[in-house]
Amino acid sequence: MEKSDHKKGVIYIIASAFCFALMNLFIRLTGDVPTLQKCFFRNLFALAIAMASLAKAGIPFRPGKGNVKYMVMRSLTGGLGMMCNFYAVDHMDISDASMLNKLSPFFAVVFSALLLKEKANKFEWGAVICAFIGMLFVVRPSFDIKVIPALAGVAGGLGAGIAYTFVRVLGTRGEKSMIVVAFFSGFTTLLLLPYLIFNFKPMTPVQWMFLVLTGLAAAGGQIGITSAYSCAPAKEISVYDFSIVIFAAVFGFVFLGQIPDVLSFAGYFIIIGTALLKWYYTVIRPAKAEKA
Repeated sequence: MEKSDHKKGVIYIIASAFCFALMNLFIRLTGDVPTLQKCFFRNLFALAIAMASLAKAGIPFRPGKGNVKYMVMRSLTGGLGMMCNFYAVDHMDISDASMLNKLSPFFAVVFSALLLKEKANKFEWGAVICAFIGMLFVVRPSFDIKVIPALAGVAGGLGAGIAYTFVRVLGTRGEKSMIVVAFFSGFTTLLLLPYLIFNFKPMTPVQWMFLVLTGLAAAGGQIGITSAYSCAPAKEISVYDFSIVIFAAVFGFVFLGQIPDVLSFAGYFIIIGTALLKWYYTVIRPAKAEKA
């Protein structure tokens, strides 16, 4: 892999994190619209963009043979994870919600071992344990009802971690990434359609505007992360995805007046620090050893 491709991958994944942080901000700014209604329109707009991209590229929407079952599992787990993430964003600081959603790489280690039989070494399991310790600082478990959004945020990261495991399976089977995106958006849109029909809440023009911006930001984030992983391996650039927490903290402070507390910052430090250590031991140190 050329250095230019690696740099492109880093730029794409940071741009993706910026877009997803914007998405979380727009979710919150949409106001008192029901969470599932927000999810429906987020996916409807993302579906339109994905189908337009496929049409422009001249790629037919035709999943590869034997891939539909993996796409359904990716869509179910990813869709449930997205709904939990939206709920968390609606009810807690967006930087905290973003951090909990980024537990997904650590969950992916667990489920890759369980579902794909990919053996993780002791260091990787240690990283998972450290990440969960950091999670406890952000969640602060209690018997108070306030813990529910935080648990939803953890569930969002869990769902995303399982979904990424199935994305990995689809990648090894040669499935086109934009078809995966379109299938996910279409599946979750249909899944939420009955809810919308019976529970639709009228929205103001401003709320419609923020929902459209949510869909555009989500599509930008999805395209960015897809482009990033086409330029460089996930293990080399995924650590830069944690920049979403910085963007979310800035947006939360500027637009919502949110300031994470000391325990949240401690959790961020542990989780991001663990990700950086994992990146060093799996990417940087082996590269240095090869040059020696």
